[in-house]
Amino acid sequence: MHEDMVSGARHSSAVDTLRLLLVDDYRMVTEALASRLSAAPDLWVAGCCSTDDPRLPDIVRWLRPDVILIEVEPLGSAVAEVLHRLRAAWPSARVIVVSADGDISHAVDAARAGADAWVSKKQAADQLETVLRGVANGHSWFPPSMLGEILRQLRGDVRRATESSDLLGSLSPRELDVMISMAEGKPGHQIAADLMISADTVRTHTRSIFSKLDVHSRLEAVSVARAAGLRTSRQHAGSERPLGERALGEPTSGGRTGRERAFGERTGRERALGERTGREHAAAGQCSGPPSS
Repeated sequence: MHEDMVSGARHSSAVDTLRLLLVDDYRMVTEALASRLSAAPDLWVAGCCSTDDPRLPDIVRWLRPDVILIEVEPLGSAVAEVLHRLRAAWPSARVIVVSADGDISHAVDAARAGADAWVSKKQAADQLETVLRGVANGHSWFPPSMLGEILRQLRGDVRRATESSDLLGSLSPRELDVMISMAEGKPGHQIAADLMISADTVRTHTRSIFSKLDVHSRLEAVSVARAAGLRTSRQHAGSERPLGERALGEPTSGGRTGRERAFGERTGRERALGERTGREHAAAGQCSGPPSS
């Protein structure tokens, strides 16, 4: 994890500041972006880390960011799994995917996994700032050229769920266990360990789930199952926001944004820690995070 790039004076002011976490494998790019964003009085880069950092979920829980910016090219097909883990680690955080990838199917997967925005690397920094502030206030943003297909795919997920009178009832008890685990973002080996079954058995149940739900991927299965009423243990405990809670571009219900909720949960100790960290690292011009365990 890099060192913190913050301004101590910012935290002692009355400005309502957005806490940001930047996730990117290229340190020079990350530090340049952190420097640019930190120039805004209402943005604070609380930390930076790489996509392959094994402590990423712990870092998210420790920093409690309002918005996470993550560059997804290094993740390949693991984008959805990583986004699910980010959302599970700190559910109130908004997630912005930053990518040079123009593949609409990847944007659809990101939307299914709960991404609030998909921003091209070609966009100017001031446009990124606009998306950041909008997402923090409960809005979403995807490129207009992608939005039509994304909405069609998500509507298809809902249609498949509503066309069956008892979609989840068609799953066996063990298949339902596997389905819930997939919805919680767990990889196959963890599902096998948690349910005390073999990885081959998990794959067999997964194929059966795909067939019964008429889907072709884990993301589709999770999206359809949630539309049909599936709730995970985290959701029952109130720690995970259901996928599709908000329509694209719509504010959250109750008029309270994720940013307001996150700031409401911060304790005086965390504010004091943030001020101290800012004073200690402002001169260094680098990004920081939780100490290694």
